[in-house]
Amino acid sequence: MQKPDSVLPFHTALDLHDLQFGGSFPVQEPVSAEGTVRNTAGVFVLEAVISTNLHAVCDRCAAPFERRVSWPVHAVLTRSLEREDEADEWTFLLQEGDKADLDEILTTAFVLNMDSKLLCKPDCKGICPRCGKNLNEGACSCRPEIDPRLAVLGQLLKDK
Repeated sequence: MQKPDSVLPFHTALDLHDLQFGGSFPVQEPVSAEGTVRNTAGVFVLEAVISTNLHAVCDRCAAPFERRVSWPVHAVLTRSLEREDEADEWTFLLQEGDKADLDEILTTAFVLNMDSKLLCKPDCKGICPRCGKNLNEGACSCRPEIDPRLAVLGQLLKDK
């Protein structure tokens, strides 16, 4: 990797089963990562794809689900930073001997790409706050709550 434009391919797997998200541990399978590190004038550019199957419980409807996730990773590996305050979360310092801690880089990328809420599907309707029915399976039989500020108007309509 000492010559400019040299490329080093890699393939690895991470065990992130102990990573907790919102009270659960959705990463039950290894996270695979495949990519390359390219030397561009002494700065190493890592490009990879990380992927796994999530096994989680939906934060809206409480239904268990499994979903394949896959994210691209682009990181810069450098020997030193001119100004540390200008570095972002995708810039990593190389260790002695121009070595990089792939586990740290890929774990950081995985965590930063995870959604803050784990949903079974993007348009999950959640559960009814009164009866607890999963609204993804259809509407519940609960009547909509009337805004107390409009209750007097509701009485007028009831009298007719």
